[in-house]
Parts: sequence; structure tokens; C-alpha cells
Amino acid sequence: MPIITRRKLLLASAGGLIISLTPFARASTGADIVASRIWPATAYTRVTLESTSPIQYKYFQLTAPNRLVIDIQGEANNQVLRELSQKVLPLDPYIASVRIGQFNPETIRIVMDLKTTVNPQIFTLQPVANFKNRLVIDLYPSTSVALAQEANDPLMALLQDYSHGKINSDGTTLAQAAAPTPPVPTTPAAKPPVIDQTPLPSKSNTNKRQPVIMIDPGHGGEDPGATGPSGLHEKNVVLAIAREVKKQLDAQGYRTYMTRNEDIFIPLGVRVAKARKLKADLFMSIHADAFTNPSAKGTGVYALNPKGATSAAAKYLAQTQNAADAIGGVQYSSDKNVNNTLFDLTQTATINDSLKLGKIMLNHLGQINKLHKGTVDQANFAVLKAPDIPSILIETAFISNPTEEKLLSTDAFRQKAATSIANGVKDYLSGAVLARR
Repeated sequence: MPIITRRKLLLASAGGLIISLTPFARASTGADIVASRIWPATAYTRVTLESTSPIQYKYFQLTAPNRLVIDIQGEANNQVLRELSQKVLPLDPYIASVRIGQFNPETIRIVMDLKTTVNPQIFTLQPVANFKNRLVIDLYPSTSVALAQEANDPLMALLQDYSHGKINSDGTTLAQAAAPTPPVPTTPAAKPPVIDQTPLPSKSNTNKRQPVIMIDPGHGGEDPGATGPSGLHEKNVVLAIAREVKKQLDAQGYRTYMTRNEDIFIPLGVRVAKARKLKADLFMSIHADAFTNPSAKGTGVYALNPKGATSAAAKYLAQTQNAADAIGGVQYSSDKNVNNTLFDLTQTATINDSLKLGKIMLNHLGQINKLHKGTVDQANFAVLKAPDIPSILIETAFISNPTEEKLLSTDAFRQKAATSIANGVKDYLSGAVLARR
């Protein structure tokens, strides 16, 4: 998108021109803003405005200093919208401040003063789950910054690719879908934003390299996951457990990464893409289950079945987990070629290894909580679709069950869950699958 300089803006204003590089989205006028949120993170900052009706908008950028200007069609600068300026945190990597005012009788203007150059991605979302109409403003770092950060963590560059529709839900890029690479052998917001700083696997020591483990805390940011009876959010529980799993595995000498290490929304396809980028030996997505009946309880482990579910419960769970992209909010859907990128022979072997990993994990988790089911269940989970990485989804307990929600809220249970998961990984990687390397 072109950048408007201050000089050009002044000349345009003097001439009575209307600056509009992005046309108003088709929508009704007079949208009533009912919520505003800012999710600052290292990889990108997300701003969302929630409205009773679709938001009609246009935007452009200014330099010297860097600013993003968003014009919303409407006649009332309501209180909820004005509160947005108070939600900017000092530690936000991208936004310095936000100013809001009535630009003219038909337009509310939002000016974001930026700390650096950004690559904005702005789009609207239709109502889903508990959300009404949303305007999403994602502030990514400039492409050069994202590429520079890839030396420590490929997440920034992968998010850039995803925002341009270059990543499929199975973690492959459009180029990989056309020419797939050989499979790898199987075996709180106020705090400073952080990214995983573990160095990338050494390419010069592939014969003796440490196993690479990808830990995926489910949900995050705009997507809270399930919420317990007392208000406990799944995204916070699983992040705490995942951090402890990483800590324990690191202590045992494994090379570990997390798909997210802060309260940020990461699309499902990007989570898988990060695991494939780092050539992970296994992928574990950690969750806290929920069901319409609060009496449902127990720990469960799931693997992929791209052709269907092995039970009604697994099918229901896959549907709710796969809805994360819609709830969290994504601009692009690049799944047209997904079925063509799932290599049958490779994936069959990968699923078999996933089932072995899942069985071992169940044995360990069954020692700390009653199992929801004694076997590994299967369904078409989007986050488990890497064709060359054994992948499982762990439901630590039912957050919708009042008793198990209390368990999930305690450090003691989280520690036990993390220890069980770490021990399961150790047993799996020390077995026959790793010996085939």
C-alpha cells in the first residue's frame, strides 16, 4: 500500500480532496461500537473493534512520524471507542499512542502513532461464536524486520507469509504444495512480550542433533478457548502448562520450541508451519476440554484421522478446535490444495507414530487424572495435519467441569500434567521410533 507523506496530505487537504487509498467496505452506516481490544505481542499487535453492524472503513499511512489513520463512517464518537486510547500499553512494540476524534459529521478518525514502520493488515469479520461484527487491525513489523528476526524464531516471517495467503492449514507453503520436500524421519498482557529465543537446529550436526519438540499451547489472544464456570480461560491454563513442559524438557537436554509464548492469536496453519520449518520430531497441542454437559470429565489424547472421527466425542472436539481460526480471526483461507499436499504414504506412517506417542502419553496422564477414554481417539484436527511430524492433541482436563476447572487452576495440577507430558515425550523418543534414525 502506498505511503502518504505529510506534504501530500497537506496538499490534498488544501485542495479539498478526500484521501482514500482503501475504499469503504460495503456495510450499513451508524455502526455502534460495543467493544475495543488491543493485543500487543512481539510478532504483531492486534486491535479489534466490535460492532452491532458491519463497520465501514478506509485507511492510509503517514510518515515522519509514522502513523496509521483509520476512518470509520459514523456520526458518534462513542465512549467505548474513546476508551481504546487508554488500552495502549507502554510495552507495545508497535503502537505508541492512539488518538480518536470526529473528523467530520460522517467520519470518526482513529490515528495510531507508531513506534516503527509496520505492514498493516486490516479486514472485517462476520459474527461468530460470542463475537459480533469485528474490524481487525493487525500491525506486523516491516518485512525486513520479520526476516531479520527469523534467525531466532521463524514465527514473524511465517505470519507475514500467512497474511498474504501463502500458507496452507497443513503447514505447507504454496511452493511446497507444488514441489513437496522429502519428509523428515519420524520418531499476562502487562508483562514484556517475549519470543522463543532457542537457537535454530544446527544444520552441520544433523547426524547427532537433539530431538526437536514443538509444544503448542492452544488458542490465545482474541481466541480465549473454552471458559470454565468460574471464568478461567483455557488459553491461560495451557500456556502455563506448556511453559512448564518446555522447562522440564529443556532440563533433560531436548531442543524445544513453542508455537506461542505469550497471549497472542496464532492461526492453526502457522502453528503447523512453524513445526515443519524447525523440522520438529514431534508436535504436541495442549488444551483443556469443554463440553455442553458440565458432568463430562477426564483427560484425553487425540491423533489425526483426515477421513473422519473414531467417535462422536472426537468429532465434536475437532469441530470446536478447528473453529479457532474463525474465532481468533483470519483474513485468508488457503486450503484449496490441502488435500493434494497430504502425502498418503508419509501421512499413514506419521499417524501410526502419532498413535504410539498418544498411547504412551495416556499411560502417563492416567496416573494424575481419570482418563476420559482409555484409548487414543482420532478426528480431522487441523492443527495435527503436518504430514511428516507425529502429532497429538492433549486435553488435560475438562475446564467446563467445575471440579476439574479447580484442578486446572492450581499450580500443583499444572506441574503434574507437565511432568506427565515430559515423561511421555522421553519414553517415546527413547523407544523404537527414534532408534530407526
